[in-house]
This record gives sequence, C-alpha cells and structure tokens, in this order.
Amino acid sequence: MAQTSTHIVRVSPMGAAKVYRDIEIASNASLHDLAEAIVAAFEFNLDHAFGFYSGKTRATLLRAEPKYELFADMDETETDALSVKRTTVATAFPKPRHRMTFLFDYGDEWLFQVTLTGTGQKAPKTRYPKVLATQGASPEQYPDAEEA
Repeated sequence: MAQTSTHIVRVSPMGAAKVYRDIEIASNASLHDLAEAIVAAFEFNLDHAFGFYSGKTRATLLRAEPKYELFADMDETETDALSVKRTTVATAFPKPRHRMTFLFDYGDEWLFQVTLTGTGQKAPKTRYPKVLATQGASPEQYPDAEEA
C-alpha cells in the first residue's frame, strides 16, 4: 500500500455500539500506533499491556489467529502472537469491514471492537492519527470504587 494511504477505523467499547470513535491513521503505521490512538481517543492512559485479536467471542478471543500482542515485543515474554510494533495497520486490517478486538489492560479487560470502515489518502500538512468522529461519552478507565 502506498505511503500516502490511510485506514479509517470505527472503534466501539464492546457492548456499547452507540459509543464510538472514528480514527484515521496512516496505513503504514504500526498496531502500536493504532493502540495509542484508540486509548487517547477514549481518554485512557496507555499504562497497560494490550493486543489485537481475531477471535469474535470471549471463548475464542485469545485462541484465534492471527493475534498481535505487546508481549511479542518484549524479549522476556514467550508468546505465539505477532508483534504490534512491527505489524502495520494495513497488514492487520487488509480490507473494509475487517474486524478485530482490541484488548486493553488484561486485568480490567477493556474490550473494543475495531472495524475497518474505509481507506483514504493523506492530506498535506495533516497529522495522523486523527479522530474524525466522536459519538457518546468515553467510559471511565478507573471508575470510583464507591460508584462501582
């Protein structure tokens, strides 16, 4: 894919389809870059491990291939997953309507549905990634214990 292309993804917290962020990112950006963009778009802190998974249900989430994990980029961790730092968005999301689940924070288990909605071309003097559309309030990353 050309250096000037972009991918546009819609990201929704699992079970909250009416809450979403549309993000445009360079096609040659890494999945790590996409994870940073997702976390920022939902006003979370990037302070936990994460991965992108092909599994469509909780039962198959971590078993389905391919899967991409931050753990694959850490020398001390054994995993059969592929790298998030060396895998491009275009590789992981090859065609429109391709979906993956973004799992952020394996303890709190934030699950987000990520769907490729289209591709585009980079605009001159524009920084990517960028949020194109926002619908609904972001969930609280660390809700007050008394409110839970």
